[in-house]
Amino acid sequence: MPTVLEMLDMSDRVAIVTGGGTHLGRAMASALAELGASIYIASRRAELCKETAEELRGHGLDVIGLGCDVTDEGQVDALVDRVMADRGRVDVMVANAGGAVTDSYIPDASIDEFQRTVDLNLTGTYICAQSAARVMIPERYGAIVTLGSIHGFLTSDKRMYEDLPTFKRSGPPYQAAKGGVINLTRGLAAELGEYGITVNCISPGQIPRATTDEGHVERSRQAIPLQRTGVSDDLKGAIALLASPAGAWITGHNLIVDGGWSIW
Repeated sequence: MPTVLEMLDMSDRVAIVTGGGTHLGRAMASALAELGASIYIASRRAELCKETAEELRGHGLDVIGLGCDVTDEGQVDALVDRVMADRGRVDVMVANAGGAVTDSYIPDASIDEFQRTVDLNLTGTYICAQSAARVMIPERYGAIVTLGSIHGFLTSDKRMYEDLPTFKRSGPPYQAAKGGVINLTRGLAAELGEYGITVNCISPGQIPRATTDEGHVERSRQAIPLQRTGVSDDLKGAIALLASPAGAWITGHNLIVDGGWSIW
């Protein structure tokens, strides 16, 4: 029987992490690389991905940065084709690219704002999962990890955002998109299980960026039982489990990483 350390070994695996140039994606890419995997990070910000990859290579990690818009099916297929040409396999797809673009409330919100949020978070996740599945199915192996949010199953109190006019809040479009990601994950897990492919979701809580308004960070902290907001590295354990052989019998699961926010 393999040891736990052997089950976490990814030295022969190849992973794609979308939105991997910064924040949560960077942390997850770093975690998988630290476990020995070869990593391709990609986003619309190609130069940022290349800079991040170069920095991680400086720490002895095998990381390549590329450009890719996950809402463009052709670009995602080209990304997967590139990895297949380089490595001959894609073992892990981390469909991380997403984000909140909402800064208005329902009476003033545009349909375009809603559609852009859904396209980036939900449609992009589907495109990435579909493209990865096409090359995983013949191998009868693979791990697809999607990125949800606690706002995919919880609403948000708009009072959390009062007096923060520039903050991109987790409004109804984002909640709808991330709720869709969570249920999409279950559907994909059901369809791809017969091929030995696991599909799971990680739903983070409040993990602020350096630019996040301090007032919002403090309001969030007060709502969290562990009395702190998260940091990007808090996702490293979650992705290590769900992307590695250690999580081989876990599928269709939504792993909540939120410091306890959602237990209230």
